[in-house]
Amino acid sequence: MTSKISRYLGVLNLERGRPPEAPPPPPQPGSLLNPDTCGFPVISETIVGGWADRVICGDPALESAYVAAARRLVERGAVAITANCGFSIRHQAAVAASVNVPVVISSLLLVPTLLRQLPRSAKLAVVTADSTNCGEDLLCVDDPAERARVVVGGIEGGKLLENEMKRPPPPTDVADVEAEFVACVVRLCEAHPEIAAIVFECTAAPLVTKAIRRVTTLPLYDISTLCRMTLMSLG
Repeated sequence: MTSKISRYLGVLNLERGRPPEAPPPPPQPGSLLNPDTCGFPVISETIVGGWADRVICGDPALESAYVAAARRLVERGAVAITANCGFSIRHQAAVAASVNVPVVISSLLLVPTLLRQLPRSAKLAVVTADSTNCGEDLLCVDDPAERARVVVGGIEGGKLLENEMKRPPPPTDVADVEAEFVACVVRLCEAHPEIAAIVFECTAAPLVTKAIRRVTTLPLYDISTLCRMTLMSLG
């Protein structure tokens, strides 16, 4: 008789400042840590020292902590690896090289694929937690003409980013998250009517997808979209 092997989506989680023995709060609907979000069991490991301010601003010293956390996830049964911040894209190559499972560390990996799906006259919007730190180097697009089709907008200045940049970060009311993302989407679409699809860098966006769909009929992509695609491919 053989035992069933556990298979998980492994999430690289940012530092939250909780004591190791303290139980985490229940994950919200739409959170990457909620197994209902991607329809798959979830395990997580904290990126040691991975506070949001360091991750968003791109501290290269975090790379070894990302790799170590990813390896711990694989040892525990992760069959795919993602991260709970889209700015983790900077560590995609290092993490992918360190483990033998698919690594989809950020929804920004979708940008070049989606550009190819759209007519050349169309633009792709990237909605991020902080547009001041979401430069062209994070968009995975080498061709300047293709990069010019990407419109980046952020919610910096709002409560979500303000809270996330604190140590420890206090929780942000979902109503504030909703208002900030909806306002950004409306602003971008009014300024750029050529936008034909939207990618959300921030992993908080899936918490408020329903609200965003009330203000736009455009296709919406986020980290849960990429994770579900990857997990479906594993059978």
